[in-house]
Amino acid sequence: MLDSILSSAPANILEKALSSSALRQQVISNNIANVNTPGFKRSTVSFEDKLQQAMNQTQLPLVRTHQNHLAAEKFEGSMEPSVVVDNTTSMRVDGNNVDIDKEMASLAKNSIYYSAVAQQMNKYYGILKSAIREGK
Repeated sequence: MLDSILSSAPANILEKALSSSALRQQVISNNIANVNTPGFKRSTVSFEDKLQQAMNQTQLPLVRTHQNHLAAEKFEGSMEPSVVVDNTTSMRVDGNNVDIDKEMASLAKNSIYYSAVAQQMNKYYGILKSAIREGK
């Protein structure tokens, strides 16, 4: 019972969003740390597009409630964040393509995103807590 509540679709989506934001923080930090490294190519994290595609699915995901049920493709499986290296551009003669202003803006945007997702997760668990206490 508790597993089904804690592994519900909203909780999983919020968890994946937090994980992708943490991964994005690492990637942006790595980009900033290598701003002066010749030949370094910046990386980005791809997650929101995958989430949007999953949210646009018109079919409801199948839930396996018994071990004898046929296994269905997991709804969350397609929402794993991935790191993408940008090999198509070059900002300088040495082959580096890190724009420090763009990275700092991405860092600020990611911090706001992380805070917003954390607030939503806190709100979700607050609702569960209220339901467990019967609204008290």
